[in-house]
Amino acid sequence: MVEWTEFERTTIQDIFSKMNYDVVGQQSLARCLVVYPWTQRYFGNFGNLYNAAAIMGNPMVAAHGRVVLHGLDKAVKNMDNIKAAYAELSVLHSEKLHVDPDNFRLLGDCLTVVVAAQLGAAFTPEVQAAFQKFLAVVISSLQRQYH
Repeated sequence: MVEWTEFERTTIQDIFSKMNYDVVGQQSLARCLVVYPWTQRYFGNFGNLYNAAAIMGNPMVAAHGRVVLHGLDKAVKNMDNIKAAYAELSVLHSEKLHVDPDNFRLLGDCLTVVVAAQLGAAFTPEVQAAFQKFLAVVISSLQRQYH
C-alpha cells in the first residue's frame, strides 16, 4: 500500500478539481498518438489518424481522452487502494484489449506535459513529484495483470 502525505493528497485532488477534462484529455491522448505513433494501433476504429492535424481534430480521440481522465477520477477517489480500484481495468486492458503495458507510461508522460502547461508556474517541482508519484501508482496498477 502506498503512503500519501497530506500535501500529496491535497495536490492531486486540487489538480483534478481544476482540470478541464475536455481539453486535457484530448491534448494528452492526441499528443501520445502523435509522439508515439505505434500507439495508434489500438485506435483503428477512430478514423483519420494520418497526421498530427487529423489526430488533434479527431472527435473520437477527444472523447476517449475524456474517458481516460474520468478513469483517473477513480484513482483520485481511491488513493488508499488504487490497485484494487483498477483491478478490472487492468484485466480489460491486458486480456481483452491486449494493450502494450508500456503505453500507460507513455500516456502518463504526455499527461504530465499537458498538466504542466495548464498549471504553468503552479506546477512546481513539489507538485510535479506528487503528480508523478500518483501516475506511477496508477500505471503500476494498470500493469498489474500483465505477466
